[in-house]
Amino acid sequence: MIRPFEPRYLDALMALWLESTCAGHPFIDKEYWRESAAQVRDEYIPQSKTWLAMRDNQLSGFISILDEQFIGALFVAPSQAGQGIGQRLLSHAKGQYTALSLEVYQQNQRAVDFYYRQGFQIEDAAWQWSTQQPTWIMRWPKASAL
Repeated sequence: MIRPFEPRYLDALMALWLESTCAGHPFIDKEYWRESAAQVRDEYIPQSKTWLAMRDNQLSGFISILDEQFIGALFVAPSQAGQGIGQRLLSHAKGQYTALSLEVYQQNQRAVDFYYRQGFQIEDAAWQWSTQQPTWIMRWPKASAL
């Protein structure tokens, strides 16, 4: 079940985020993510529109959209990866917006492949100075948005 974020789930969301982001980005030191947690919790989540994927009353994933079009986060609990949760969250977001974009680390091939399968295309490349890693900027338009 997908539902809007509620503040009572913030601790669970942050725990899932840290576990998932460390697992998905083994090429970046875990300490970087630990140091970023306060910014995610105090800035990004409050500024975004976030939906939660719930399974058996437990948080299994979430997606956060910033500025009505930018996917700032899409994370699934590592123990539940590959079960369609990310796809359902992304489909939900696609139903809310006519176009979406995101930035994904080039080394995170699993995520890049996932976004390709969901209809996203690489639009540009960028460099993340904070992590010293290259990224792809990817975009998904609905046919009516072209």
